[in-house]
Amino acid sequence: MLLKDKVVIISGIGPGLGIKLAVRAAEYQAKAVVLATRTPAKLDQAEQAIRDAGYSTPVLKVPTDIAQVEQCQKLAELTVEHFGQIDALINSAYAHGAWGSSGESSMDDWRKAMDVNLFGTMQMTHAVLPQMKKQKSGSIVMINTMATRVPNQLESGYAVSKGALKTAVQYLAQDLGPFGIRVNSTFMGWMWGAPVAGYFKSEAKRLGVPMESLVDQVAQQIALRKIPEDSDCAMAALYLASDFAKVVTGAQLDVNGGHFLPY
Repeated sequence: MLLKDKVVIISGIGPGLGIKLAVRAAEYQAKAVVLATRTPAKLDQAEQAIRDAGYSTPVLKVPTDIAQVEQCQKLAELTVEHFGQIDALINSAYAHGAWGSSGESSMDDWRKAMDVNLFGTMQMTHAVLPQMKKQKSGSIVMINTMATRVPNQLESGYAVSKGALKTAVQYLAQDLGPFGIRVNSTFMGWMWGAPVAGYFKSEAKRLGVPMESLVDQVAQQIALRKIPEDSDCAMAALYLASDFAKVVTGAQLDVNGGHFLPY
């Protein structure tokens, strides 16, 4: 009952972490789950996953491009209209952009990543603030990435945009604390799910090696010696949305099985 009586908005519903966040929120008995992504079919898949898991949690599906401020505002308005409150926002929507090194990447591609990962996320955050301020409570969780901790040159534009979001969280936590609104980040590493499994399958075919050997190479770099399940990573984000973290704000929680160990 981690999320009992809470209305939770989750952006970026997709075949990996997004759907797992939705199902976990229902499992933890959220009052309602509001699903947002650009593609209506993905919203339907997420609702079906919730039903297939046996949960009757009320679901509101709102096609939303967070890069469009009007759509963010409409999502927040519809949530209040249907449920009368907004208790948590999980900002999971992102744009990865092209793969390329920082010295050779297109700045247009970087701008596109920044437009979604920083400005889009901030627009979605701003959209829920009037209701949270009215309630004098709320939790905002940013899904960030280990790429800001362990540089991967091929993800340079994505990592830089998420690094900017990391700094924004520190300012938001200070700014919104007096209103009872908490803002935290989770830094996800490798997460086992459909997208990552597809990546390993493709790489194994390209290199002509068994997929298991590539998975094991990554697992050996992780303290727990396994790639964390995306559904388990979802639990960490939802913990920060819950009252169990009611005095936690501005936190940077690494969720990667010990792949990156801060010091």
